[in-house]
Parts: sequence; structure tokens; C-alpha cells
Amino acid sequence: MKTDTIAAIATAVSDSGIGIIRISGDEAIDIADKIYRSKKNNKRLKDVKSHTINYGFIVDASNNELIDEVMVAVMKSPNTYTKEDTVEIDCHGGILVMNRILETVLKNGCRLAEPGEFTKRAFLNGRIDLSKAEAVMDIIHSKNEFALKSSINQLKGAVSDKVKSLREDILYEIAFIESALDDPEHISLDGYHDKLEQKSLLISAELKKLIDSADNGKMLKDGINTVIVGKPNAGKSSLLNVLVGEDKAIVTSVAGTTRDVLEESIKLHGVGLNIIDTAGIRDTSDEVEKIGVEKARKYAGNADLVIYVVDSSVPLDENDEEIIKLIAEKKIIVLLNKTDLDSKVSQEDIYEVFSNVIEAYDKKDITVIKTSTKENIGIDEFELSIKNMFFNGKIAVNDEIYITSQRHKEALIEAYDSMQLVLSSLADYMPEDFYSIDLMSAYASLGRIIGEEVGEDLVNEIFSKFCMGK
Repeated sequence: MKTDTIAAIATAVSDSGIGIIRISGDEAIDIADKIYRSKKNNKRLKDVKSHTINYGFIVDASNNELIDEVMVAVMKSPNTYTKEDTVEIDCHGGILVMNRILETVLKNGCRLAEPGEFTKRAFLNGRIDLSKAEAVMDIIHSKNEFALKSSINQLKGAVSDKVKSLREDILYEIAFIESALDDPEHISLDGYHDKLEQKSLLISAELKKLIDSADNGKMLKDGINTVIVGKPNAGKSSLLNVLVGEDKAIVTSVAGTTRDVLEESIKLHGVGLNIIDTAGIRDTSDEVEKIGVEKARKYAGNADLVIYVVDSSVPLDENDEEIIKLIAEKKIIVLLNKTDLDSKVSQEDIYEVFSNVIEAYDKKDITVIKTSTKENIGIDEFELSIKNMFFNGKIAVNDEIYITSQRHKEALIEAYDSMQLVLSSLADYMPEDFYSIDLMSAYASLGRIIGEEVGEDLVNEIFSKFCMGK
């Protein structure tokens, strides 16, 4: 099938050492030939071997004006990113020169690529499936080393291979049922009920494991949404400054200094934290402070992790009880701060207040750490406790699969629900064609992850989020 030839700048449009203009399509090499002049001979790009680098110049074919000295990579189909003929022009990285070369390429027969169109063509031409295509963008936007490793694993096929394996298992059972129903004289369903039940339980367990990985996967990818709460002057802003490594928040001895939220993204042992420092929570008549307190309540309600900072030099009061009510359903780390001063609050005092406020409270659910942001005491223990709380003390992607896409999670949940219907039909000893219907539904849901059961609109939406040259 003949397609139009597309081009775009594939590197950041800013002053840099190198810029790349990428061309892909049936006429990519012919169009590049029109504007390329070899440095030493008159060799044409269409005559060079595939996957070679060629040194020369780019000229404006209309007036033979030299634009830049370049290296041109020629890659012939099908062994290219898009499985089409591809040319990449490596030029100097100035904004003007990159745009001039792109304009010259477009004048000679190319169309400007849409966002993500190169990767979209790789998907449509069968080089990668949809989950691998999404991994390309995840790699570009990785915020920490674990997100990067997870995205690379997905690009290598960790997710798609697992999905394809599950689909093969499901398809085998569908085919067996259909064959047995079509040819009962030669294919018997005797004893198949128990066999399918065991197989469905195994598939359901695999799907559940993938679904359960999604929360950690999202946090590895996007960071843990972390909110610092506490009464005024407990040391919340000082904690933020210690974690960030610079004075981002104003710190004074005056209670209520922080009136609005402060947001920072940091990495602790490779884990991303999206930290929000909030106004001290207390009853106040100050209208501006009231707004800050309401914002603190709102952000705490949406947090993955709440860091509750307690001034251990001041006795607990009714404001602490209100804070605990607010954060009761969250993952909580309590920092008993200002331990360099005379202590008025102990760990047992914290446990007692929690038990008074929260029904069915178990102190094993609460991590309490003695800290002093002034003396930098307890910070290492605090950082380690986050890793223990969210990742069981270790974060190693290796061969483990993390689901990082909400789209993938939703498809997995639908597939899991379909498998539960299969198990329900088995429990009720329904006719075999009932099993087949729900197995097919699970098969189709999994297909959406790798792009085999998706419509054109969804494909366009996914690739529209890519950058122009990718």
C-alpha cells in the first residue's frame, strides 16, 4: 500500500549541538536525494547501502543555495522504525537551520507529520503493538529510574507478551468448546467442566496480579502524591526544605506562616514523591488562613501518602484529633518532630489518640518516627519507611510487570470480570456456550491492550499525545 511521505524535526527545537529531521515513507529517499549533495562525489542516496551514514550538504533545490553541512542516515524498508524507507538528516542544532531544512524537505514532496505519526505508522505496519507504542512515550516522560526501567521492559514486550500468553490460553478453551459443540461425536466434553474451572482460576489469578500491580505501577511512573499536614509551626515547611535540599518554603517561629500550598517533586532512593506542603490545620478567624486550611483538607483527601508532622514539644490537643479524623483512611507516617527540645509527646501518646479517634485501629498500621528537621535526625529512617510502606522494602523492576496505564488497568478489570462470569456459569453448571461467550469477552478486553480490539478514534487519541517528531 502506497502512503504519503512525512517529515518532522525529531529533536528539541532549541539551540543545541545536533538536530535531526526525520523523513519516512515510500518517497523518503527520492525526496532526500533532491536536496542532498555528496561531499566527495555525486553518489545518490538511492544508490547507497541501507543503514549507512553519508556525509554531504543540504541545498535548496530551487536556487542551489547551501543550507548546512550534514550527515544523512539512509534506512531502507522493512528494517526501520516505521517499516518504511526512512531518512534522518543530522544537522547543526540551531532553530533556524533545522526549520530551513524541514521547509526544504516539505517543498520537495513531504507532508508535515502529525504528533506521534512515526510511532503510529510503526504500530499500523505491525512492527510494534499498541502497548509497546505507549511505552515509547512513557520512556520520554520517565520521571525516575524505576519508571524508565518499567517503560523499557514494556517496550521490550513484558506487558504484551503476558497479554498474548493469556489470550492464547483463553482462545484455546474457546476453540475447544466450539469444536466440541460442532462435532460432539469426535470431541468429548466429559470431564471438561473441572478442567476449565482450574484453567479459569489460574487465568483469573494472573489477571488479578496484574491489576494489583497498577497502583504501585502508577506511583512508580508518576510519583507518590504526598501531602504534609500538621498544626501550625510543627515543622512542615522545614521538612519540605530538608527533603528538597534548599529553602523552598518560608520558615519562621510565627504560627500560620504557610498560607497556601507549596508543591515540589523529589526523588528518594529512586522513588518519586510529589510533595505538597499545606497550611497548618487549626481553628482560626483569619480569612486567608482559613482558605489555606481548607486547601490542606482537600489535598489530604486525595493523597497516596500523608506525612503528619507533630511538634513533640507541645502537648496534643483537639486540633490533632481533627487532623487524625481527616487522614484516618490514608497511608500515614507520623513524624514526632523537634525531638531536640524537651518532649511532651511520646509514641504511645500518638497511638492513644489514634485509638480514640479511629475504630478498629491497629498501631501496626501507623509508622511513628522521631525526627528533628533542625538537627537532621530521623530523615534517613523516614525515607526508608516510605519504601517499606509502598514497595515492601525493595524496588526492583527486573522481570516484574507493573501496569502503569489506566487504559490497560481498565481492560484487565473487564477481562477479570468476564472470567468471574465464566466461573459463575461453571458453578451453576450452565451449558458450554455460556462459557464461550464470556471467554470471548475476556479475550476481546485483553486485545484492546495490544491494539487488536481498538477503533481508529482511540488509536488517534493515543498517538495525538506524542511529540511531533516521534
